[in-house]
Amino acid sequence: MMDKFRKMVCVDFDGVLHSYSSGWQGADLIPDKPVPGAMGWLKKLVQETPYDVGIFSARATQDRGAEAIKDWLYKELLKVCFSDDEAIEIADSIKILHHKPPEGFIFIDDRAFHFEGKFPSLSYLETFTPWGKK
Repeated sequence: MMDKFRKMVCVDFDGVLHSYSSGWQGADLIPDKPVPGAMGWLKKLVQETPYDVGIFSARATQDRGAEAIKDWLYKELLKVCFSDDEAIEIADSIKILHHKPPEGFIFIDDRAFHFEGKFPSLSYLETFTPWGKK
């Protein structure tokens, strides 16, 4: 169950959990497989840490987008869980965030820059490529 006093790990959906290899097909169309290792990692994150888990995505702000993410998560978690009940429990414990950026302890995103007090050069910004597109 979500606890308002626990830190939240905020994970981007497309490009981090969902491989997004087909690109945008619509908010409720999620055709691709997970990024390798994503579902096992997500399962461990939910079951073995004290953190709440939130998934953020532009999909979640559109009709049926959040529901499609939950459906996809459940289907993909079934492949790494011991039972339907375990997959449902994990999927239900994950909050789908309907705004971006959400409040969180840490953000895991394929389109991010780790700010350490020094701003990126303009040429870095112009040539930035998410890991899955390199």
